[in-house]
Amino acid sequence: MLAKRIIPCLDIKEGRTVKGVNFLNIRDAGDPVELAKIYSDDGADELVFLDISATNERRKALSALVAKIAKTINIPFTVGGGISKIDDVSVLLDAGADKISVNTSAVKNPDLISDLAKQFGSQCVVVAIDIKLEDGDWYVYLNGGSVKTNLLATDWASQAQQLGAGEILLTSMNNDGTKNGFAIDITKKISQSLSIPVIASGGAGKMEHFAGVFKHGFADAALAASVFHFKEIEIPELKKYLLSNKIPVRI
Repeated sequence: MLAKRIIPCLDIKEGRTVKGVNFLNIRDAGDPVELAKIYSDDGADELVFLDISATNERRKALSALVAKIAKTINIPFTVGGGISKIDDVSVLLDAGADKISVNTSAVKNPDLISDLAKQFGSQCVVVAIDIKLEDGDWYVYLNGGSVKTNLLATDWASQAQQLGAGEILLTSMNNDGTKNGFAIDITKKISQSLSIPVIASGGAGKMEHFAGVFKHGFADAALAASVFHFKEIEIPELKKYLLSNKIPVRI
């Protein structure tokens, strides 16, 4: 079995790391450059940087901040937020990003996934999908969780893979920031239906939640924010815990 990955997420707004609950009630969580260095030093497997206001405010991810973070870390680095064309990606990769994440723009223009995969390789393209459970079905949401679509999460994840996505970042809006655990059932359903890796996001509150989404949700990686930002869970201890539960991780 491949090693499972632990991925801290830096949600960035106006140059600061922030965190909310169910995509609302945003609060400050610290300096992104300092946090990035801590996570890299602590053994995080990758880092995700999402400029959460970029799409709504028609701004591009902050390439200068990306460059600062890239210089302080030695782990793979994914950047997303407001990416809508090849030129946006070139700027971010030149600044030090290893992968890019697309969300709203990919739903509005699915060919963007194919274009990016052809230009930069599928391994560079992460499709982020924000989903919400309503009336028994998981629907895709856009623009930072503010706009509902009629797309079902399973259908869009499958289409994204067919178009050339190298990875899916699946965030449950219902679970986000609640610390009550990941959305296991939909994570399992999508993970088992795809051949590309799925990163589970939304709901981490204790170490058992990570073990659960790996063992029962079949996720390839687990992403979290506030539990790491506020030192409720330390990455070295989390990895020791996972190893003790026979879940392979890199130490």
